[in-house]
Amino acid sequence: MYLGIDLGTSAVKVCLLDETGAVAETASSKLSISFPFEGASEQDCESWWTATCAAVLSLDPILRGRVKGIGLSGQMHGAVLLDAAKHPLRPVILWNDARAAKECEDLLRAVPDIGDVTGVYPMAGFTAPKLLWLAKHEPETHAKIAHILLPKDYLGLRLHGELATDFSDASGTSWMDQRSRQWSLEICQASSTDIGWLPRILHGSDISGTLGPSPAAELGLQAGIPVVAGAGDAAAGAVGIGAISDGDGFLSLGTSGQLFMTTKDYRPNVKNRIHAYSHTLPDVWFQMAAMLNGARPLAWLSELLGRPIDALLAEAEHGKDGPIFLPYLTGERTPHGDTDIRAGFFGLSESTTHGDLMRAVVEAVAFSFADASHALEAAGTKTQSLLAIGGGTQSDLLMQTIATVTDCEIARSGSADVGPALGAARLAMLAVGGGNVASVMAKPTVEKRFNPQKSQQAMYAEKLAVFRALYPAVKAAQGVNA
Repeated sequence: MYLGIDLGTSAVKVCLLDETGAVAETASSKLSISFPFEGASEQDCESWWTATCAAVLSLDPILRGRVKGIGLSGQMHGAVLLDAAKHPLRPVILWNDARAAKECEDLLRAVPDIGDVTGVYPMAGFTAPKLLWLAKHEPETHAKIAHILLPKDYLGLRLHGELATDFSDASGTSWMDQRSRQWSLEICQASSTDIGWLPRILHGSDISGTLGPSPAAELGLQAGIPVVAGAGDAAAGAVGIGAISDGDGFLSLGTSGQLFMTTKDYRPNVKNRIHAYSHTLPDVWFQMAAMLNGARPLAWLSELLGRPIDALLAEAEHGKDGPIFLPYLTGERTPHGDTDIRAGFFGLSESTTHGDLMRAVVEAVAFSFADASHALEAAGTKTQSLLAIGGGTQSDLLMQTIATVTDCEIARSGSADVGPALGAARLAMLAVGGGNVASVMAKPTVEKRFNPQKSQQAMYAEKLAVFRALYPAVKAAQGVNA
């Protein structure tokens, strides 16, 4: 058995693969987020470990006893700050935190070619700007920093005691030079970061340590199991779906959203807010459109209305063609690079129903992927057929709407909701001799295909035009309000 652990934003998900590479069992444990002030988003990394233990312990103990390797995946960009004793100094500043917007401007002035070096312009959710913010606003904490890790790598520290990351996660910090695949001393200095604080960088299937006796007891596993470096959630999702060769692509519908294409070389295109990053495997890169608001707006509306998502989606199937929703609950990356823009409904009336609202939210997610697809095309990459992963893929309505709006076939596999945890387990399998790259990272069997509905495209084109017009209008209104 091979265990994959995926540290998401809303939950820790775990996956067990058997010797054939088939998913034997999955489990999850929920996480909560704190919002200490407007634009801030944080988590307690001790809660990550608690949720990891709960998820792993819920797996069949007989299967757990057969685990031969552990792989890690996780949310990217988070700043895990540790003191000299490797203890956390403060809550983790997450990927969707917007506090460091000004520091991004400071970094761009200090290192004008930073986008070409790191693969994309610095954005508030990235790790480097957060360190610059901390130096200004929490100097006492900043002075105590001895080590910096990314979220999944903190779990690695708890598992084996080592300080290590992988190339894909390192890419998302704004500290890594993509061409040399090393930490950039110039950018570290510009962001008030001691390069010595940063962990060593490994490929995803490299063994970073072995499971210690104490964490093994907490997890109900055998001590001494190899733990591999793993991958950031986007790259781990790619491994899980077999997107490891030039031209392979997928879309991810988790809390955030990604449109991901593997490339054989480094292809930065910072103008279109496309991320060009190192893959977790050797000698491969990827281009990615990254949206802060993937399927999260569906859950947000469910929570706001106090009704189950499934019920609202069922009503949305029959919702009226009316309201338009801007899904920017926490700002947006691709294509706007705007941490300040916020969400809103346009075109409400007295007859608007819950189902109408959910239909508008579903369409907005699809429109965001249309913007992402357009940005990728501008960067020289055309999408014609994509596999999909993440919890949002379970909605046929959402999948069909994305296919129609983007004019791209979208396919769902039977393990689509496992996502990055599957990729993490595959990396562990590869590391401990469970097969070669081709056999371990094969593409999954397609369960269902969603083809564009040509009869609906003219209607959606009109709504997409309004959707795109709303962003500058709302932005202008925010400027007046400021």
